[in-house]
Amino acid sequence: MAAAEPRHCHIGNCSEEVPPALGAGGVCLDHFLDEAFARADSALEKCRRGEVIDSRTLEWLFADVQITLNALSEVARARDLVQQSKILELLLCVANLNEYVAHHSVQPSHLS
Repeated sequence: MAAAEPRHCHIGNCSEEVPPALGAGGVCLDHFLDEAFARADSALEKCRRGEVIDSRTLEWLFADVQITLNALSEVARARDLVQQSKILELLLCVANLNEYVAHHSVQPSHLS
């Protein structure tokens, strides 16, 4: 059986390969992290303004954690310290959001 041909990121003119952990989304790790950071930053900004974060956004962010952890193991094998740092920063951001959720009334459906 032949190995699957590497897929390339579908965003813009990006020629980076899509790692197995991100295969479903079809984006490279850098673009995945950019999108996840944008969602997390938006949610954190809502926290700062005292606004409620909807459960759909939280579920999406928490789903990103599993993908991020899978990507971290792949990046660790490649010893890419810049990407490892970005991944760890994203995990910290989501942990902060989790702490916010623990102290407010918003609950993702998987915790209800």
